[in-house]
Amino acid sequence: MKRKICVVTGSRAEYGLLFWLMKEIQKDADLELQLIVTGAHLSPEFGMTVNEIEKDFRIDAKIDIVMSSDTPVSISKSMGLANISFAEAYQRLQPDIIVVLGDRYEIFSAVSSALVSRIPIAHIHGGEVTVGAFDDAFRHSITKMSHLHFTSEEEYRNRVIQLGENPERVYNVGSLGTDYIQESKLLKKEELDINFGEKNLLVVFHPVTLEDDTTEYQFGCLLSALSDLHDTKIIFTRTNADTDGRIINQFMNDYFFKNPNKVELLDSVDRSRYLSIMQYVDGIVGNSSSGLTEAPYFRIGTINIGDRQTGRIISPGVINCEPTVGSIRRAIELLYSDEFQEILKTMELTYDEGNTAESITNVLKETDLTGILKKEFYDL
Repeated sequence: MKRKICVVTGSRAEYGLLFWLMKEIQKDADLELQLIVTGAHLSPEFGMTVNEIEKDFRIDAKIDIVMSSDTPVSISKSMGLANISFAEAYQRLQPDIIVVLGDRYEIFSAVSSALVSRIPIAHIHGGEVTVGAFDDAFRHSITKMSHLHFTSEEEYRNRVIQLGENPERVYNVGSLGTDYIQESKLLKKEELDINFGEKNLLVVFHPVTLEDDTTEYQFGCLLSALSDLHDTKIIFTRTNADTDGRIINQFMNDYFFKNPNKVELLDSVDRSRYLSIMQYVDGIVGNSSSGLTEAPYFRIGTINIGDRQTGRIISPGVINCEPTVGSIRRAIELLYSDEFQEILKTMELTYDEGNTAESITNVLKETDLTGILKKEFYDL
């Protein structure tokens, strides 16, 4: 009988990372891929990306958690609805293993329902630290509810073990993001339908969810710094479905209408197009993890603003700065300096173990699940 591997996805960014892993599972004769789609994928506001997923895979369950608002109350209600709906989906699908990636609230709900349903959980990208977001607590909580762990760096593997997980169940496999870069055929510049400028910056900024009322100020500072650039095309991608995310999206709309010749505003960008754009820009500006994990592979710099990603391993190609106009301006000047451009050419890459999707698939296939639900705390 085939082992049923149920993958859960709730956002476009995480789906792109999971894509090649699902392809590996799908082509293995001993495994059956199940797919549950939830979160922003089912929201018209965020592009109804479920329609794109259906072109790639059969979807076994769609769980709409009704993200009509981004307030704390609304998100808490969405989490409650997700818990109920995931439990019903698991009862129907009867998976052998649940596979999740990352740290979002809808993934936390998926995992807590799987735990109560007594289904083994495999977690990808545990052990990482992001001080500025409540994703940090979700990620560590998911680790403690999971039974197999796939980390992107040895330091993160050690941290999962530090949380009391058995080293025999914790695998350092690198990042799925690098798999996508290596396996996918990225689009050529003329296929992207973007009017690139002489200089180009890709802006990816998300709310700092552990700070009260800072989103408007921080993003306003970023826009003020970008306004000084008169020969640079600014390419915005909209934020995820996070608390205060709509504030950022409205700022982007307003800035676009005031600067239509300077700005490209992208609604919902799939992984292939996002990485294809990345390879043609001079740098990433914002606070997205993609600037730390994927941008270095294109030998482009990242300006990492504020605390959202504080705690992650960074390469020499990342410039950390404060969320102030002056600090962002200085970071942009450094990004374009000859000295920094030389660093990008020779820096050592991080998050690169190679064949990540294949390594994870082999563990999912070969691990003996007998008694795996009963975990003992591993003391250092």
